[in-house]
Amino acid sequence: MQLKYHRILLKLSGEALMGEDSYGINTGVLDFVASEIKEIVGLGVQTGIVIGAGNIFRGVAGASKGMDRATADYMGMLATVMNSLAMQDALERAGVDTRVQSAIPMQSVCEPYIRRRATRHLEKGRTVILAAGTGNPYFTTDSAAVLRALEIDADLIIKATKVDGVYDKDPIKFPDAVKFDQLSYDQVLKQDLRVMDAAGIALAKEDGKPILVMNMTVPGNVRKAVLGEKVGTLIST
Repeated sequence: MQLKYHRILLKLSGEALMGEDSYGINTGVLDFVASEIKEIVGLGVQTGIVIGAGNIFRGVAGASKGMDRATADYMGMLATVMNSLAMQDALERAGVDTRVQSAIPMQSVCEPYIRRRATRHLEKGRTVILAAGTGNPYFTTDSAAVLRALEIDADLIIKATKVDGVYDKDPIKFPDAVKFDQLSYDQVLKQDLRVMDAAGIALAKEDGKPILVMNMTVPGNVRKAVLGEKVGTLIST
């Protein structure tokens, strides 16, 4: 069995952790994600994870209701730490050695983010969850995921979603939506496909870091991705 990607950065949305719930963290979803990650770790894939916070608090939404944007974003970053600790717990219950590193230092609950230490954990086979975004307001967790992928020199960024790739329009609203198997960074930006925010796409383009958009809810999809099998939509040069 030949791995195509040996080190990945998995970007999970906070909403994905809700499952069918309207708010918070669904433990069944956590356990499912943990089992999927355990499978690829068992293949020898070094795995970094960035998790959003939309299931608990979204900074942009808070700002739109009159809250100071920087304050709202910091609250969102703290929410990503909560999600990261929940994911760590699920992974360790599944038998996966895991570390959480936060861009906002909080030594009582997790390690501070140090690039070399994160890389060393990965080399030792530990899964590293990179929390608190970039540590700065005005940046989304999508941008944080690309930034961390570049810093740890991941071979691939996997953007885990509830749809099986990128479409020319919303496949839920439009039955005639067309799925793309492959896209360039420029196509994503020019067509405003909203795969992830433009800053994240531009950052990935600058370094030529491939992004795979795929459905995380289908068992075995992450395994297929790291083996290079056809799944989702690949964004590259």
